Amino acid sequence: MIEMLRVDHRLLHGQVAFSWTSTLGADCILIANDTAATNELKKTAMRLAKPNGVKLVIKTVPDSIKALNKGVTDKYKLFIVVSNINDAKEIVENYQGVKSINIGGTSPADDKTNITKTIAVTSKEKEVMRKLINNGVDIYIQMVPSNSKVSVEKLL
Repeated sequence: MIEMLRVDHRLLHGQVAFSWTSTLGADCILIANDTAATNELKKTAMRLAKPNGVKLVIKTVPDSIKALNKGVTDKYKLFIVVSNINDAKEIVENYQGVKSINIGGTSPADDKTNITKTIAVTSKEKEVMRKLINNGVDIYIQMVPSNSKVSVEKLL
């Protein structure tokens, strides 16, 4: 069962590894990221950051979608982390089990505008989020579990 799909450009770090995993009761973290899946240094760093007793799986986005659709992950309380909005869109559009997206952090760039202090998006990403929202996906910002959810729809 999927507990959460989170967009966080930092992937696995303190907030994700400990605050969210324990609050969700997740027993498996799936990092769906093409770069991390093919970079041994990143994989090693994330393995060191994961909480004890929690399985960590690092796959490309297409391989993550295949695993989700095959039911390989069904036995876990799964916490999925992607690095960007487009990867989240790919998962939502290709796997029926995700109806909400938590946005926790995006990397700043010259072609992005901030919709909050820590969330910067391109005009194309805004378009993607509007489309997902119109298709019934709940997209919200919540940095840590103790923060209130903020609907992205109100910020677009």
